[in-house]
This record gives sequence, C-alpha cells and structure tokens, in this order.
Amino acid sequence: MSQLGNEQGSGHHGNGHHHLDKVSAAGLLIALGIVFGDIGTSPLYVLKAIAGNEVISEEIIFGALSCVFWTLTLQTTAKYVILILKADNRGEGGIFALYTLVRRHARWLTIPAIIGGSTMIADSIITPPISVSSAVEGLIILYPSIKVVPIVIAIISGLFFVQILGTNAVGKAFGPIMTIWFLMLGAFGAISVFQDFSVFKALNPYYAYQLLAHHPGGFFLLGSVFLCTTGAEALYSDMGHVGRGNIRISWILVKVCLLLNYFGQGVYVMSLNGQKLGTRNPFYDIMPQWFLPVGIVIAAMATIIASQAMLTGVFTLISEAIRLNFWPKIKINFPSDQKGQIYIPSVNIMLYIGCIGVITYFSRVADEMTIQEGHKVLVSTAMEAAYGLAIVLTMLMNTFLFSYYLYAKKSRFAWVVIYFCLFFFIECCFLIANLQKFMHGGWVSMLIALVMIGIMYIWLSASKIKARLTEYEKLSKYTDSLKELSADITVPKYATHLVFLSNAGRASEIENKIIYSIFQKRPKRADVYWFVHIDTVDDPYTMEYKVMTVADDDVYKVNFRLGFRVPNKINLYFRKVLEDMVKNGEVDIRSRYESLNRHNVIGDFRFVVLEKFLSYDNQLSFYENLIMKAYFFIKGFTPSEDKWFGLDSSAVKVEKVPLVIRPTENINLKRIPWAGNGSAATNGH
Repeated sequence: MSQLGNEQGSGHHGNGHHHLDKVSAAGLLIALGIVFGDIGTSPLYVLKAIAGNEVISEEIIFGALSCVFWTLTLQTTAKYVILILKADNRGEGGIFALYTLVRRHARWLTIPAIIGGSTMIADSIITPPISVSSAVEGLIILYPSIKVVPIVIAIISGLFFVQILGTNAVGKAFGPIMTIWFLMLGAFGAISVFQDFSVFKALNPYYAYQLLAHHPGGFFLLGSVFLCTTGAEALYSDMGHVGRGNIRISWILVKVCLLLNYFGQGVYVMSLNGQKLGTRNPFYDIMPQWFLPVGIVIAAMATIIASQAMLTGVFTLISEAIRLNFWPKIKINFPSDQKGQIYIPSVNIMLYIGCIGVITYFSRVADEMTIQEGHKVLVSTAMEAAYGLAIVLTMLMNTFLFSYYLYAKKSRFAWVVIYFCLFFFIECCFLIANLQKFMHGGWVSMLIALVMIGIMYIWLSASKIKARLTEYEKLSKYTDSLKELSADITVPKYATHLVFLSNAGRASEIENKIIYSIFQKRPKRADVYWFVHIDTVDDPYTMEYKVMTVADDDVYKVNFRLGFRVPNKINLYFRKVLEDMVKNGEVDIRSRYESLNRHNVIGDFRFVVLEKFLSYDNQLSFYENLIMKAYFFIKGFTPSEDKWFGLDSSAVKVEKVPLVIRPTENINLKRIPWAGNGSAATNGH
C-alpha cells in the first residue's frame, strides 16, 4: 500500500491526537473567534424570550437564571465540553464524525445521524436571522421609527456574498472581535451584578425546580431557556479546527462572561417587578446610554461572525454527507489556501434563500402580532418560536450516537446507562417544551428539517438499491480479451490510456457495464486500461491507494482510500499515482505511437464515466420506483459525474447506461408464419 502525497495525510490532522489537547494563545484566540459565536450571542435574546410575556417577579427571574445556569453547566459543560469532545475521529468532531466512529457496529445508527445532520442544517437557516435581528434591533432604542428588516437583509446578503471570495483575510479578525464581545458581556454584566449580589441565589437549583414545577406554564419556559445552549453543538463540530484543549480552556472565560451577563440582566429585570418587559431588551438596557451605539456595532459584528461560523459548519457538514452517500454529489470550491476552508455554491444559495424567506415570513408574523396584541412586536421575538426545536433534536440524536460510542468502547455499562438516561431525560424535557412552539413558527424549522431528511434518505436508499443491483464479474475473465483488443490494429485506437471509474471495491472484480462499454457499445481499443475505484473510509483525512497489476503494461486496477473530509480531486490523485509508478519502473506512460515515443511524449489519457439512468425494462416495487424516480429527479439538478470527480472535461467521455432492475422475464410472445407470399409483408405497418 502506498501513501498518496502529503498535502493532507501528514498535515495537522495526520497527527490529530498529538495536537488535539495542546493549548496555545493563538489557538485560544481562534477558538473564541469561530467556536462560540452562536452560544456567545445568545444573551441578546434569551432572557427577553423567557420573561417577555411574563409579569416580572422574583420567582420568574431567579427561576430563569437558575435554569440558564444549570443548562449551561449540564448540557454545555458536562455533555459537550467534558464528555463528547472525547469522541474525536483523528481530531475531528461533529455528528457525522461521531457516526463514522460507530456505524460499523449497528446499521440503525444511520437514522440518528441523518436526523441530527438535517436538523442542524435547518437550525443554520434560523440562526443568522434571529441573531442579526436581535443585534440590529438595538437601533430602535436610539431611532424608534427605524426599519430594521431591510438592514438585516442587507447584512445577511453581504454575509452570503462574502462566501464566494473566501473568509481567509477577514477571518483573522474574528478572534479579537469576539474577545472584545465576551469581555463586553462580562464587564456590563458585572457592573449590574454589583448592584444586587442576591441574584446569585439563583445558583441554587431549587429556584429552577420551583419555576418548572409550580409556576403556571413554567415548564414550557424551558423552550426559551434552551436558547442559551443552542450553540453547544458547534463546540463539537469545530474541534478539528481549533483542538479540544483550546475549546475547553476558552470555554471557562466564555461561560463566566455569559453568566455574568445573564445575571446582570436578571438584576435589571427584577427592578421592573410587577411589570412586563414589552419591547425592552435587558441586554441593551444594562448598557449606559452613551455606549449604546458602540455596543450595537459590536453586537452586530459578533452576530455576523456567529453566522459565518455557522455557514462554515454547514459547508463542512454537507461535504461529509456527500462522501458518506447522504447527499447528492454537488460542486465544492476551495476559495483560499486556508486549510479545510470550503465553499459550496448550491448550499450557499439554498441557505441564503432560506434565511431571506425566514426574515420575510416572520416580519409579517411580527406585524400581525403587533395588530393582535396592541403593542409593537419585534421580528426577533416572532422568530423565537421557530428557534430551538430543530437543534434540540440534533442534541438528542447526538445522545444516541455518543451512548453507543461509549458502549462500543467497552465503557462500564452502568456509566453508559447513567449518561443516556440523564441527557435523554433533559433533552426530552426541552423537546416537549419546544413542541408548544410548533404552531407559532416551530413548524418552519421542522419543515426545513423534513426536506433535508427526505433528501438524505432518498439518496442513501437509492445508493443501496443501485449497489445491490449492480452486477460484477471477475476481471481475470476478460484479461486475455483486453490484451487481444489492445493489440488488434483493425480496431481504431480510442486512447493510449483509457481510464474507467469503477464501483467495484474488490480488486479482482469489475462491473459488467464497463465490460459492455469496452467490447460492445463501441469497441474501445487502448494500449493500457486503468480501472479506478474510490473507497470513502471512516478516518477523515486518510489518503492512500493500492495498485493491482492485472496484466503487465496492459491492465491495472487502482483503489483509492480517501477520508470523508478529503476533497475529491481524482485527476490530481491519479497523476500522483502515475508519477509514483513511473518512478518505480512499474509502467511506461509514454505514447505508443513510434514518432511520439522516440521523443518521450506522454501518451494521451481518456476517462470514461458511466452515468446510469432508470430503464423502462424493470419491475420495480412501488416503494423502489418512488425512491429511484425521486433520486433521478434530484440528480437532474446536480453536476455530471466527471465534474464531481474533478476530471478535465476535454478528456472525459460520459456514457449513459441503463440501470436495469429486475428485467421482465417470461414474455409470452408467440411467432406465427407469414400468410401468402413474401410480398404480403408490405401490407403491414
């Protein structure tokens, strides 16, 4: 087995475990910049969401702060920062990285992986609008008649446009800006807390219990409390970018600043005892008036950075889904030299349309609520109903996968049960509380999640159907025929080197469709035949290949083993294989034309990609027919196979071949003799 270059295999990720727990000043700054954006901007709307419709009382505020403290402690610190960060796949985290660690143990684990990935994508469509809206709405304090929605749309449009250019340059500013943001949170929270230290009584979980168990409708306030931990999933997803050690250390500062701000807001809100918050936002109300313009600008920048981190996470998630056969093969760009930075144009457009749709819809909802309730309802307030329901399902699915991970790693069974029962109970409570939001806007995020689940399910199911019905034959059976065709000068030469992309994982096998293409569709004579297969492996950054010489200087089989985060640049990788083989004297890739061979001219290479279509000659079940039609419908919107594999289009032949499924058999067709003489045939049609 050979190693394929060193551009990724021996980089940072190649030694992921060695670097994972290292802590550095630069790493801590990067962690602050890209990991905690979502959870770090939650003080903009959490306490407002909890207390917004309640008459302010000590029971409400102490109970709310107690719930927030224990949610951040149990759900974020214990579950994610301490426990789940342990489950790394060569330094990489996220729901699909976790899935690859356990999928070989049980097939049903595909279900939580698909649900978790889909709900995370749905959450990414809600997060930028609510975060940016909450920040920009601070302008209403200074300019009560200002129209917020156009400003939010302009900011989000700019955010999505920047993706095309890459964020390498501006990304360097993320850490310092977010550091200023967190220090601002902590400073103004601390100033407010100094006015009333009794607020720290809320650390007692008894106040949380009192609110949830005895306050009318108190349990359903958990739906708003949950918003304080919605970014916890990002801690795990971004582990590969910054390392586990940097996340754990920087979380200490982030958590302290968040809690100071929440408790500082709590002190202010308690001063409104007996009133309702209305359109007030305690986040801005604890700032001095002179600082508001600066605070609003910093908040807007923080929410933009949080949204950017969310988009980067979705691009990574989708690229992993493609390699794991959960998503259609779509174009992936690499806009900068920054390691791991990717841009997926179609996903960028999809998320942009989704975000603008969410803003437009909930601005109308806010207007309707304003008319019904007789006072101004902010757009971010209307969006709170859609936020949280999707991501709680992601966390629930992570609980299933991580519990199975602990079980597969032979952890003590009692600890596995305790972990599962504790977090399953907590997240089910959050889920039930969030379900009351369904009719008030929660259906939006669930509809988006269902569409994502549908795409992933169709793609995976269709891939399984195709794999099951693809017929393979022994390559050795055709070796002599290939050598004879190669030497047959009566057949026009098709290419010096003919390369087929094959689905056959076994080195000794080949699809019968490829054999049909070479010998029957149009005889394709070549001097050397190459059959290339790509295996996606559970290790994220593996870059390896094997070469089997089927017939010296005539037939070769190349198997690539690529990690699920390795970009699909087959042209580049195949060239590297050829360089290695030429260096080792295993193959002569010079042209076989005498005039060119004398001058050491490299022979021409031609790739053949077989694209299947659904044939009419099949007897599909209703279910399989539905799946395959949906599959080919979706496939119609995706690039062709050659573009996905990064092949040079001038040297690629794409052949359409029928996907024959259960061909019709025992056709009762009877031959009858002609009546009269042969001329009678002219009377027919």
